[in-house]
Amino acid sequence: MAQVEATTERVVAADPEKVFDTLADYSGTRERLLPGQFSEYEVREGGDGEGTLVHWKLQATSKRVRDCLLEVTEPTDGELVEKDRNSSMLTTWRVTPAGEGRSRVVVTATWTGAGGIGGFFERTFAPKGLGRIYDAVLARLAAEVEK
Repeated sequence: MAQVEATTERVVAADPEKVFDTLADYSGTRERLLPGQFSEYEVREGGDGEGTLVHWKLQATSKRVRDCLLEVTEPTDGELVEKDRNSSMLTTWRVTPAGEGRSRVVVTATWTGAGGIGGFFERTFAPKGLGRIYDAVLARLAAEVEK
């Protein structure tokens, strides 16, 4: 079984603090950033960054639905980490300055993939599919913070 990784990034026209605060607002803004592949969104503990426990279902493909229960930490400034209690998935959001009034947002999801031929297809196609989903999240984030 190999590690699978999907990374997506975008530069948005807003200060890093505003972008980070928007991403970390699980009890308010975050749900609005999620496209149709996400359902059953529920904040179970906390709601603002570190200490948040949030649930959602992610329908990555027509046949693949992940039931996610995520513990949120903030290991460094400008970084949110979502660790799924139900799988090996770890999603890291990094917000850094990208010039005057701009921010670079990088989201990286990693997980332990399947073995065999199924694992080959997962390593080949899953990062592209998840990348498209996270690109939609980043587009919604940009629209939210650039208002």
